Amino acid sequence: MTVDSSMSSGYCSLDEELEDCFFTAKTTFFRNAQSKHSPKNVCRAVEETRRPPTLQEIKQKIDSYNTREKNCLGMKLSEDGTYTGFIKVHLKLRRPVTVPAGIRPQSIYDAIKEVNLAATTDKRTSFYLPLDAIKQLHISSTTTVSEVIQGLLKKFMVVDNPQKFALFKRTHKDGQVLFQKLSIADCPLYLRLLAGPDTDVLSFVLKENETGEVEWDAFSIPELQNFLTILEKEEQDKIQQVQKKYDKFRQKLEEALRESQGKPG
Repeated sequence: MTVDSSMSSGYCSLDEELEDCFFTAKTTFFRNAQSKHSPKNVCRAVEETRRPPTLQEIKQKIDSYNTREKNCLGMKLSEDGTYTGFIKVHLKLRRPVTVPAGIRPQSIYDAIKEVNLAATTDKRTSFYLPLDAIKQLHISSTTTVSEVIQGLLKKFMVVDNPQKFALFKRTHKDGQVLFQKLSIADCPLYLRLLAGPDTDVLSFVLKENETGEVEWDAFSIPELQNFLTILEKEEQDKIQQVQKKYDKFRQKLEEALRESQGKPG
């Protein structure tokens, strides 16, 4: 999978308006090459219950896709029936992530050699990723949702458990923006091929897993303690927001009361 980026501006979700921010970065990693006798495109696509497409059908879909792709980001078909292409993932993360503290940024050498800088220190810190960063990923047809999530976390050197996150597909229907959570076994590039290159028709969003869906037993004690620290900070921030709101209301009411008392009766 290759990570790339560019610059754009906002989109709307069901619950809020957001701005898109892109970052310049590039790294590559694919799954280990499979033998020629292994199944091709072993992916369960959401809402796709028909028989797997034939090689000729895949070729026709890719040709059709590439004729509509205007940004030189077409898909390429290999002799073994797999194919590669690009997807964009919106990172809609509302909570801070945990990263290693006090290490240098990843270099091109590190990316090529797949050096894991996060493993060079036990020190950790938390920070907020820029709201709705968009990463452009170069992946294969066999790349799963689970691998996309792990790849994104690795790119940002996030050491949080991947189960804390989920990948959603975003679609539009009857003027509404709809989100559907993808299974970790789904293959995003296949969904991209079926939908075509228009990101208004289909896009991908990385979000935190819903609290009720997180397997908390999979997290270590330090990770759980870090979650509690984050939640306590969010609670204090909300309390301060509410206090400021009502302090402002109180101030306006007191000013109106003074004005009414100063007027002759």
